[in-house]
Amino acid sequence: MSYIDGFVAAVPTANRDAYLKQAKLAAEVFKQNGATEVVECWGDDVPEGKLTSFSMAVKREPNETVIFSWIHWPDKKTRDAGMKKSMEDPRLQPSVNPMPFDGKRLIYGGFEVILRA
Repeated sequence: MSYIDGFVAAVPTANRDAYLKQAKLAAEVFKQNGATEVVECWGDDVPEGKLTSFSMAVKREPNETVIFSWIHWPDKKTRDAGMKKSMEDPRLQPSVNPMPFDGKRLIYGGFEVILRA
């Protein structure tokens, strides 16, 4: 069954181009290591919540935009091996390619796909 890695973060709005540049490079690396698709979404209609919301979850500041992204893998075994290789890839090392956002506020999780309609 397919496997998804999902991500939500707050990116300084002024860093949109830098984020997209990094995302394109990361997508290339993930796909070289077995991912079938990488999707990056820039927040456009992300309402503020009273109890919970994307913005609250990542502690979005006024000058930031919420991103929502995912990596599709054919299965968890491919994901485990591909993610390990991707994280070891020199092109994705913070010293070479620093994140254009606060990684401490990145929300991440791996998910087994249970329905695709």
